[in-house]
Amino acid sequence: MLRLRHLLPLAALVAVLSYTVPSSAETIIDEWNSVKAPPAPALTSVTVDPKTTALLVVDVLHQTCNEKRRPRCVAALPTIKKFLAQARSHEMLVVYTDVPHTSAADIWPEVAPTPNEPVVLGILDKFINPDLDKILKAKGIQTVITVGAASNGAVLHTVAGAVQRGFKVIVPVDAVAADNTYIEQYITWDLVNAPVIGDKTTLTTTDMIKF
Repeated sequence: MLRLRHLLPLAALVAVLSYTVPSSAETIIDEWNSVKAPPAPALTSVTVDPKTTALLVVDVLHQTCNEKRRPRCVAALPTIKKFLAQARSHEMLVVYTDVPHTSAADIWPEVAPTPNEPVVLGILDKFINPDLDKILKAKGIQTVITVGAASNGAVLHTVAGAVQRGFKVIVPVDAVAADNTYIEQYITWDLVNAPVIGDKTTLTTTDMIKF
């Protein structure tokens, strides 16, 4: 019995020393080349009420939307211009955003605001400027349609800001842009798969939006 008591601690020590520490899990960097993109999210036809819907034209400025930095944004200008005309024809509220050290004069003339359309200054989430929330809620807005640049910057963060303040969001994928197609792809997927945001965001195209 005495001998057994001496052997038990020894056995425990051997077990500890022989325990193999599992290798750490691979990181996303390790698995990068094996990742397969998920299927493209579905686009949905939507019908909006112009009285309770606003169009947000986000940072369509010469500084942020140009051939050198974001040529895809420049390519989207005719689409934004056409949809902007439709929104105005239905008397929809249109709100613009810009960034520090710019002004409404820096917005591309094809899609420039009228004197009665507000311009809100902000970085990334435009709702950080409380004026945007006040403008929308004063008009009874429940849904915002977000177009502009950049999808991985102000568009993404403003969509998140809108959802957190109780708005539903519509994003027409033909009227938002980023530096390249990969960025647009992963942001488009994230918009409808991110927690909370995805439940309140609808992907569509401008010609799938009816008034």
